[in-house]
Amino acid sequence: MTYARIVGTGSYLPERRLSNAELATQIETSDEWIVSRTGIRARHVAADNQKTSDLAYHAALKAIEASGMARESIDLIIVATTTPDMIFPSTACILQDKLGLPGRPAFDVQAVCAGFIYALSTANAYIRSGMAKTVLVVGAEIFSRILDWSDRGTCVLFGDGAGAVMVTASDTPGILAVDLHADGRFQSILNVPAHVAHGELVGQPFLRMDGGAVFKFAVKALAECASTTLAAQGMDKADLDWLVPHQANLRIIEATAKHLHLPMEKVVVTLPEQGNTSAASIPLALDAAVRDGRIQAGHKVMLEGIGGGFAWGAVLLEM
Repeated sequence: MTYARIVGTGSYLPERRLSNAELATQIETSDEWIVSRTGIRARHVAADNQKTSDLAYHAALKAIEASGMARESIDLIIVATTTPDMIFPSTACILQDKLGLPGRPAFDVQAVCAGFIYALSTANAYIRSGMAKTVLVVGAEIFSRILDWSDRGTCVLFGDGAGAVMVTASDTPGILAVDLHADGRFQSILNVPAHVAHGELVGQPFLRMDGGAVFKFAVKALAECASTTLAAQGMDKADLDWLVPHQANLRIIEATAKHLHLPMEKVVVTLPEQGNTSAASIPLALDAAVRDGRIQAGHKVMLEGIGGGFAWGAVLLEM
């Protein structure tokens, strides 16, 4: 049997670090207020001359290097993003050009904070079907440009960054199970309700969120998704070594860990220093835990994400 296996991880954070203390000089908030409600202490913000493809490029180079494979071995590029460089072409095509890999298929996936889960699941399907052998999967975002920086309920939550993985065909088990869902009936509780028409911006181009509704939906959906994914592989919660969740809110992460009976010591948390980086958060966290030695070969890892749409999902894998 052919499996899709992660063989390299990489990540990139913009140089500028925006602390809660600095943010408190710009809007009516405080470090204590933000930390007590979210667990976030700082986030990174892209420079004005940086685009999403730039962040993706730096993360991709690190993932390629970590894999020990030549970049020419990549035969598919998938980028998960909600903040593309432009309306079209895709950020994946722009990244392909920056990597010097003409001719390879490349496309974007848009599932907001669940984007990396959707993209990784797509890579798994391509490899399992024989349509690709080595896939570069990237989650990259510059959410700082779709935030209303006068709205303390949303602007304190998000940050910019990119994470990437190299996924290749293997006889050794890698991705074991996938569970994806979406429900458009809940589109109104988290969105950016704007579009371009006739050369003008129509609607509100800033992120809008009903925090309470998002929290309730996320906790229930992620708990059910985790159970379904484990059951598909005939595994028990006790078999999990690590949970790498989307870094949205510390309370959501803690609730998911409690459902899985996992101590927080077995949960990878990068939220305090990165904030919510949307589609980039899971690969950023995965890379951090791989590079510092927490996640090792043979470990069973659950990746989980949920975002606007609503869209959510999980990937169970063996490193």
